[in-house]
Amino acid sequence: MAQRWKHRPAGSNWGEFGPDDQRGRMNYVTRDKVLQGVAEVKEGRTFCLSLPLDVPGGNVLNPRRFPPRLAPTLRAGKANFCFTLSDEHPLFTDVVCDDMVLLALQYSTQWDSLAHVGGRFDADGDGEPELVFYNGFRAGEHIRSGPEQPSAEPWARFEGSRADALGIHNLAEHGAQGRGVMIDLHAYFGRARRAIGYGDLMRVMEEDEVVVEKGDMVCFYTGFADVLLGMDRQPDAAVIHNTCTGLDGRDDKLLAWITESGCAALIADNYAVEIIPGEPYKPTPHAALPLHEHCLFKNGIHLGELWYLSELARWLRKHERNRFLLTAPPLRLPGAVGSPAAAVATV
Repeated sequence: MAQRWKHRPAGSNWGEFGPDDQRGRMNYVTRDKVLQGVAEVKEGRTFCLSLPLDVPGGNVLNPRRFPPRLAPTLRAGKANFCFTLSDEHPLFTDVVCDDMVLLALQYSTQWDSLAHVGGRFDADGDGEPELVFYNGFRAGEHIRSGPEQPSAEPWARFEGSRADALGIHNLAEHGAQGRGVMIDLHAYFGRARRAIGYGDLMRVMEEDEVVVEKGDMVCFYTGFADVLLGMDRQPDAAVIHNTCTGLDGRDDKLLAWITESGCAALIADNYAVEIIPGEPYKPTPHAALPLHEHCLFKNGIHLGELWYLSELARWLRKHERNRFLLTAPPLRLPGAVGSPAAAVATV
C-alpha cells in the first residue's frame, strides 16, 4: 500500500517497518530476542504480573471505566449456572456453569494498542492537521467511531466503534513474549509523588547495573499497585492521585533515551506509566499525554499499565538480577484498542 503521509511527526519512526506496519517496535522482538528471554530462566519460577481484573474498584481512578460485571448466560430462560442437565433429560447427571462479562478493556492490568492515542498533525503537508495515528493511519477511515444509537444500552450507544488498523490483536498475533528488564524506582523513591526524568532514571540504572537493549520490554516498579491492593477495591482519590512515581513525559532527554534505547515496550504498575501533567506546560499546542504521544503515536511503542510487579521486583533485587522472560499476551480481540494483559514472568 502507498505511504499514508507526506510528513511525519518530528522524532517519529513512521515508515521504518514499512507503510503497512501495525506492530511498531514489537518488530524488534525477533526470534533471537525471545531466545534471550528464555536464556534468563534459571530457576523455573513464575510470577503473576496482573492484578485481579476488578482492581482498583469503583471508577475513582478513571471516571469512564467501571469494574467488570459478571453474569450467567441463559439456558431455557434460566441462569446457566449450577444448571442441572437433568432438567433437559433425566438421564444426564451434569451440572453446568457458564458466564459472560461486560468489561472495560483498560480497567485493570492492561496493554495499550497503537490505536489508543493519536494526534492532530498535518500528515498531508497541506497546512491543515488531520486526526492520525501511528504510521499515518486515519481517524474515521481506519480507526472509527460508530454512529450513535440513543435507544441502546449506555454501553452500546456507539457500538460499531473499532480500530480496523492498529488494534490490540496485532500485538497478540505477534506474540508478546521476550526479555523483560526491571527498573526498581520504588527502591530509591518509595511512594513519593515524583516525575522521573532522565537524570533520576540514569542514576537508578547505574546503581542497579541495569542495561536496556534493543527489543527489551522495560518494566518500572513504583509501588502504585501495592497502594491500590491495600485499599481493597475502595480507592481514595486523594491518595491515589498523589502517590508514587511515574515517568516525566515532558523531559525531552528522557524521550530521546526511550528512542535511542530501542525498547519494544514500556510497562509500569502505575496508572499511565507517565505522570500526567495537570495543566498545559507549553505556550504552543501540545499533547496532554506527552509520553503516550511519543510512544504510541510517534514510535509504535506499546504501553502496559497497572501491572502487578511487586513480588517479581523484590525477588529480582534479592537475587541481584533485573532480567527475566516476559510472557504477556493480550486478548486476540480484533478492533479493540486495549486489552487485559495475562502477564507472567519466569526467572
